[in-house]
Amino acid sequence: MEYRSLGRSGLKISALSFGAWVTFSDQIGEGVAAACMKAAHEAGVNFFDNAEAYARGRAEIMMGDILKKSGWRRSDLVISTKIFWGGPGVNDRGLSRKHISEGTDAALLRLQMEYVDLLYCHRPDLETPVGETVWAMNQVIRQGKAFYWGTSEWSARQIAEACYFAKQEHLIPPTMEQPQYNMFTRERVEKEYAPLYRDFGIGTTIWSPLAGGLLTGKYEGGIPPGTRVSLPGYEWLRERYEGPEAEVRKGKVRLLRALADELGITPAQLALAWCLKNPNVSSVITGASRPEQVVENMKAMEAADRLSPDIMGRIETILDNKPAPEPNFR
Repeated sequence: MEYRSLGRSGLKISALSFGAWVTFSDQIGEGVAAACMKAAHEAGVNFFDNAEAYARGRAEIMMGDILKKSGWRRSDLVISTKIFWGGPGVNDRGLSRKHISEGTDAALLRLQMEYVDLLYCHRPDLETPVGETVWAMNQVIRQGKAFYWGTSEWSARQIAEACYFAKQEHLIPPTMEQPQYNMFTRERVEKEYAPLYRDFGIGTTIWSPLAGGLLTGKYEGGIPPGTRVSLPGYEWLRERYEGPEAEVRKGKVRLLRALADELGITPAQLALAWCLKNPNVSSVITGASRPEQVVENMKAMEAADRLSPDIMGRIETILDNKPAPEPNFR
């Protein structure tokens, strides 16, 4: 396993990590989840991702129980959670000082931990001033309930505003962002965030590196039963797999699968390895519903070594979606 710095911080996290989204509680029980986490840990994964919204808090409970029984040293692990959707109450959601404080306490209780290493603002809150959120996250860190804080799916402008406010008020700025990034979703990570890497040293822990499974090839013939797209509450994912644009993407997946076959790797390993090649990616968050999937996904570290400049060029030709660079007026 390779360990990368989280942005400009001194924290080292595994280049491949493991997350609880969709699978924990919604798709798998504690036994399978524990086997998946064990397989990831044995492969060198030290970063495990969660959120208060995942399975309405049950994913945190499950992960907390598994870690409690694991016997792993807490100091060897990097555990994250995300705050925004905490419940039905009017103040149970968003990024107010009240919900950040109470939501963090509730998450730690579910995880059975005194602190998390990474705490994310799960989405931007347009009803709460950025300054209030920065003050609240600074307080959580000062209280020892988290070591670093960051954002998820914030715009570059919103992140920059938080960084400038923190600097102005001598507060702790965000360290990382958790965006969606894969072969079909590139604009934000490769173009919009470029100034953030340079000016603020922001790291990224990316989600959906397989485009919700589309890049594995299993959706080429339609939506099979038992997948996340067929789960209640995940109907919004169907647009990735149906319609004219989805058919174009499936055509590209077929070409990528042929290239993966040529390299002697799976389509999933190719997609994960491609994400790993981006130097601004601190960690690629993977998920799995079987420990065998974890073992296969972890082989993406070796697959990345096979992606020579020539192979990367061939991938770009297939994708044909590289974001245009920003004009340079300097």
